[in-house]
Amino acid sequence: MLKNHSIIPDIKAIIETSKERAIRAVDNERTAMYWSIGKRIFEEEQQGKERADYGAYLIKYLAEELQPQYGTGFSIRQLERYRQFYRTFPIASALRTQLSWTQYKLLISIANQEKRDFYISESIKNNWTSRQLERQINSSLYERLLISSDKESVLAVAKNEKLPSDAREIIKDPMYLEFLGLKREAAYYEKDLEQAIITHLQEFLLEIGNGFSFIARQKRIHIGGDEFFVDMVLYNRLLQCFVLIEIKTHKLTHQDIGQLQMYVNYYDRIEKNDNENPTIGILLCADKNDGVVKFTLPENNKSIIASQYHLYLPTEEQLLEEVKKELANFEEDKK
Repeated sequence: MLKNHSIIPDIKAIIETSKERAIRAVDNERTAMYWSIGKRIFEEEQQGKERADYGAYLIKYLAEELQPQYGTGFSIRQLERYRQFYRTFPIASALRTQLSWTQYKLLISIANQEKRDFYISESIKNNWTSRQLERQINSSLYERLLISSDKESVLAVAKNEKLPSDAREIIKDPMYLEFLGLKREAAYYEKDLEQAIITHLQEFLLEIGNGFSFIARQKRIHIGGDEFFVDMVLYNRLLQCFVLIEIKTHKLTHQDIGQLQMYVNYYDRIEKNDNENPTIGILLCADKNDGVVKFTLPENNKSIIASQYHLYLPTEEQLLEEVKKELANFEEDKK
């Protein structure tokens, strides 16, 4: 009888780790192969550049020759993708081994280089899966962060060139919570929304921003003999501060802002250590009036953020309209 029963989980862990490394190695080799194929196609096209239709002819010819032997990975569509892969990332040494081919397929569809660099940095820093990267692209994470901060700060934080100096550089507004799986009903109780968030906590922490960890829900605090309950308490390692979240399933009111400000003040005076930064409060609301938020809080406010949530992803047209509206409001506020 073996005395040390830990040998079984140890060996299983070794097997799983080795399998993951093997899968990653195969995918990296496949990515390199597709890049080399794209490079070779592009070079051949350049030689036949005097013919305007040579590129289309070449791709069609290659597909007819390769697909019968090597399968659908060498169809016309796939070969065009390999060519675009090389044209988007022309330097082989710049390819990141942390990214899979599936992620690169998503990235080459992004025309704007700064936007693409942002998603590359965020994918690597947060160890995103392909599905997570796709979701963040589809929910316009880059544009949502630009609404509340300048482009240089957003990119610098993403690339780890600077730590966020303002919570708005990492906290999104609006937030998309379609992963909660709630139906499009007229209203939800706040406890229902809170429970759904707890059930999908990993996805929620990813959506809210970088560097968040969960501490407590319905945290009881005592003030002058009265009891109050903070919906959620998080901690952010980048901002080095507590983050309090209050969930409101109605349109935000100035009373809601005052309530959260009281909780923030309590944490700053009672819970916060001297080496930690001031507490941040997030009001996660179904709807808000930015003017009410603006005039309820001090002009130099950095402690309270009102972020509207949506229970399903919008269409591309709705996203573009939302971004245009918010940028117009931002420009108006600067005047």
